[in-house]
Amino acid sequence: MREQMGFEVRVDKDVCISSGKCVADAPAAFRFDDDEIAEPTGDVSALSDDDIIEIARNCPSGAIQVFDQGAEVALD
Repeated sequence: MREQMGFEVRVDKDVCISSGKCVADAPAAFRFDDDEIAEPTGDVSALSDDDIIEIARNCPSGAIQVFDQGAEVALD
């Protein structure tokens, strides 16, 4: 999980298809776990909020979720 200015980032492991798009776009902020499912790292806080939204929008499976003070941010 990642929090900064009210934003929190999660990856729904049941939805992630391991495309690697987030890992390729922000290798310091996302990595693969032992099951090859993406997860945010502690360095995700170095990304701007706009970058986080863009990466979440570009996730082919929609597994990256962004929350602002507990409410899910609409990505469309």
